[in-house]
Order: sequence, then structure tokens, then C-alpha cells
Amino acid sequence: QVQLVESGGGLVQAGGSLRLACAVSGRTFSDYAMAWFRQAPGKGRESVAAISWFGPTTYYAQSVQGRFNVSRDNAANTLYLQLNSLKPEDTAVYYCARNRRAWTWKKIARPDDYDVWGRGTQVTVSS
Repeated sequence: QVQLVESGGGLVQAGGSLRLACAVSGRTFSDYAMAWFRQAPGKGRESVAAISWFGPTTYYAQSVQGRFNVSRDNAANTLYLQLNSLKPEDTAVYYCARNRRAWTWKKIARPDDYDVWGRGTQVTVSS
């Protein structure tokens, strides 16, 4: 069974940076698009970024465009999210997720397209 485990969250001041990692078990990591989502208290889960299985094709939510960077290391079965220029509104639990289907890519990442999820890592940005 595939498992996703996030790490790297924490408390940071506005303007600071964090790097999240998502370790993925199993041998098919490279066959799937992966994504990051987040959920703030009292709000729904929203997409943050996604990366295709076949190369550097990525998607970013408008709210993080230019500040966050998603990448993957297929040899290490790890997904990353670099968070720069953090703002208090970035405070949320961040989740990584695997696409429901192998070799599938959509221009916009939606939670319904992803069916394997990690437990999340808390990111708190103080003002």
C-alpha cells in the first residue's frame, strides 16, 4: 500500500522560507503526477501546486505563483515544496497527494483527482 509522509513544517516569521518534503513508499512514484494542497482553519482544502510525472510541467495556484516551487526526485521517491516569502495567510496544514491515475496530467489540480493523501504538516506564519 502506498503511503505518503510529509515533513518540514513549522513556525516561521512573515517573509521567511520553509521546505516541505513528502516521502512516498512504493515503486511507482515516477508514474504519477503529485500535488500539494493546504487547508486553513475553517476553510476548505485548496490546491497549492502540482507536478507532472513526465517532466518539469507544473501548476501553481495564483496565490502562491512566484513564491512557491514544487519539485520531485523520482530516484528518492520524494516530492518537495519550497515556500518563500511566506505570508500569514499561508498558514495551514499542507498535504501531499498522488493522482488518482498513472500517466495522467491536468492543467489544474483538484482534490477530487487525487486519491492517496498524507496526514499533513502544519505551517504557521507569524506577522
